Amino acid sequence: MRIIGCIISALITIALIYVLNIQLTLSGNKTPRLGFFLSPQTGFWQSAEPVNETFNATLKFPQLSGKTEVYFDERLVPHVYAENENDAWFVQGYLHAKFRLWQMDFQTYAAGGRLSEIMGDSSNGTNFLKIDKFFRRLGMVYAAEKSLHAMENDAPLKAACDAYTAGVNAYISSLSEKDYPIEYKLLNYKPEPWTNMKSALFIKYMSWDLAGYEQDFEKTNAKAFLSRAQYEALFPYVLDSIQPIITDPLPRLTHILAVKPPANVDSIYFNYKNVVAPANKPIKPNKENGSNNWAVAGSKTKSGRPILCNDPHLGLNLPSLWFEMQISTPNFNSYGATLCGAPNVLIGFNDNCAWGLTNAERDVKDYYEVKFKDSTMHQYWFDSNWRDAEIRDEIIKIRNKQNDTEHIAMTVWGPVMYDPHYPDKLNSNKYYACRWKAHDESNELGALFRLMRAKNYDDYLNAISIFKCPGQNFVFADKAGDIAIKQAGEFPAEWYRQGDFLMPGDDSSYAWQGYISDSLQPVMHNPEGGFVSSANQYPYYPRIYPYYMPAYFSYYRSWLINRSLSSMQNITVDDMKMLQTNFYNLLAENALPVLMTYLDISDLNNDENKYLNLLEKWNLVNDADSKGATVFKLWVDSCLSKIYGDELSQSSLPMPTIEPQAMLKNILKDSAKLFADNINTYDIETLNDDITAAFKSIVPVLEKAELGNDFEWGKFKDSHVSHLLKIPAFSHLHINVGGGVNIINAIGANHGPSWRMIVELTDDINAYGIYPGGQSGNPGSRYYDNFIDTWTKGNYYKIHLYQKDEIATKKNNLGKLIFSKS
Repeated sequence: MRIIGCIISALITIALIYVLNIQLTLSGNKTPRLGFFLSPQTGFWQSAEPVNETFNATLKFPQLSGKTEVYFDERLVPHVYAENENDAWFVQGYLHAKFRLWQMDFQTYAAGGRLSEIMGDSSNGTNFLKIDKFFRRLGMVYAAEKSLHAMENDAPLKAACDAYTAGVNAYISSLSEKDYPIEYKLLNYKPEPWTNMKSALFIKYMSWDLAGYEQDFEKTNAKAFLSRAQYEALFPYVLDSIQPIITDPLPRLTHILAVKPPANVDSIYFNYKNVVAPANKPIKPNKENGSNNWAVAGSKTKSGRPILCNDPHLGLNLPSLWFEMQISTPNFNSYGATLCGAPNVLIGFNDNCAWGLTNAERDVKDYYEVKFKDSTMHQYWFDSNWRDAEIRDEIIKIRNKQNDTEHIAMTVWGPVMYDPHYPDKLNSNKYYACRWKAHDESNELGALFRLMRAKNYDDYLNAISIFKCPGQNFVFADKAGDIAIKQAGEFPAEWYRQGDFLMPGDDSSYAWQGYISDSLQPVMHNPEGGFVSSANQYPYYPRIYPYYMPAYFSYYRSWLINRSLSSMQNITVDDMKMLQTNFYNLLAENALPVLMTYLDISDLNNDENKYLNLLEKWNLVNDADSKGATVFKLWVDSCLSKIYGDELSQSSLPMPTIEPQAMLKNILKDSAKLFADNINTYDIETLNDDITAAFKSIVPVLEKAELGNDFEWGKFKDSHVSHLLKIPAFSHLHINVGGGVNIINAIGANHGPSWRMIVELTDDINAYGIYPGGQSGNPGSRYYDNFIDTWTKGNYYKIHLYQKDEIATKKNNLGKLIFSKS
């Protein structure tokens, strides 16, 4: 019997050893290797960082030329002092990897269409293979190859990228399996060596996030169901009372590139027919990706010096997008928000000046229908000839499954993104090539390198002159008193509505006819009004600008920022903090009087009047505890649905988004009458009927929210900063905070001010900053999300461009790293 017991025990032990060292499938998802993951020596326990952790070490590497010292301040912000510039980039790569390795690695897997390698083809309802195919067919790898070529033709930049990559790999090489970030252990894979190509992929991923949004298929679908008058009313090019970024007159030009639409544009372009079929859900960046920035001249400030402010509005995730640091070398001394994945200080300041960015919002991605000779896609018809297409085979590795190969035809337009094997959003069974500015060779990192060492206004202009895509509004201020703003980027010169819809690609008549010259992208420098600003609005007055500017411009934030700055004098940093964190709802200020005019109050019952009373007493501020903000948001959304929903629901395919400001313009100009009648009923509805019905329809939603204690705006909006893998335990959930779309402090559910910065250009620079995250990417660290509560309250940290001897004597530093040549 003892022998049998021993045999059973041995079998159980062997079975446990086997089971604990493989990934198990539970509810369709894979577990980590439980034996490894639960082991105190190698597992998740190793990610628990002591509360009093210090960061001290002496490190030697053969790639270094001299000595570099890194001091970590009380918030774990590294202040890097390097004797040699390329050593600084090596150290930045090392530090990015030390604190954010998994994040930067995972994001480049996403950009390169490689998530299936580590996640499998699907998990937790996410189709990773679909995401990978999307980015491969969009041409992200192709675009990164072009960008890498430009980067490596810039000798100083190539040296910096090589040093950065070497620093990342030096840190990776120092790790044993127990040291891997916890996400590697959860997903059961290992970090791979970093390359300059990964940095290029990361830059292109940002291009997609900021210059990848378009609605060409949706707009093409919409015009199949709308008259021209209806279409122009729903999607107007020009809104009333706009305040563009550049208000100065455009320069007089004698030679403007004349762009003319093709002769057949009315019959071919504006009169497509459509096919009704189930929609292929599109993958898109967030169209609210935008920002605020402004600079105020010394003539309007209490100190007599310029103040520059910036807060980019992006997706909010953990680990955070940003990593704060100072880099000091013999060539420059710069502080700011860096992106983990490439050598940079993207938004920040140096000893002489400060700079910030907002997204230009310009649409630089179009689609062309391509006609192939046959299904092999080896030849396509262009300019009266059959042309050879290059076939690019993109191999997608899938974890625990056979590889998937995407055969992508490359044409004069770019990659054929959609074909019968990968259907477009309208399931048309056609071939569509993507012409995207981000596919062109460009050197955005080179522009940032120049900006980090800029000393004056001329250096600023020189730096941003080579920035091509994604287009950005660069704001600038320096100690000499200059302030300026300029939209930097290379934009196609287009005729009215060119690129809004899908275009014929069988000849060059619909091609981009050239690019807008730099002289027609003027800078606003030291204006009489004493400030410059941008908040993703029109860059110039569209009625007088010679080219069409397809884009997704914002409206109310810029209006309120300009109104506020115009009225302010003796401005202080505290004034700028209050403006950056402002919750006032200018859309409501404009919309409520209009909507109230058409609301039939006599038709409301007692419950409906209760909510109307809340709205009438509302102070138009989207605070967390506001109930009026919740009522207003639901009413506006319901009005859009009641007025326009019947027309747009004629198709089961995707339709473009209608903006509230377009609805207001329609109501004020009586254009809404084109849509007021519900085409699905026999009655003839009026605008009063629609707006009253819209209010009535939201009452059950409000009652449910009130019963669930989710009525106040902060709870109703339910903001959160989620881990990239959407793991609740690694996320910061249910943040009770105000904000919203069209608010200066534009905090949405999972989107908003990702980095707030205010810089006063006094002799000793007076700067403040905050982002919703923490310096560490380790969920087991106290520095993982420790900034979020401060950010939520609208508070800031003082940020310092220290001299080395200043920080060396600080008492509350967290540690010091010394790097030198081995």
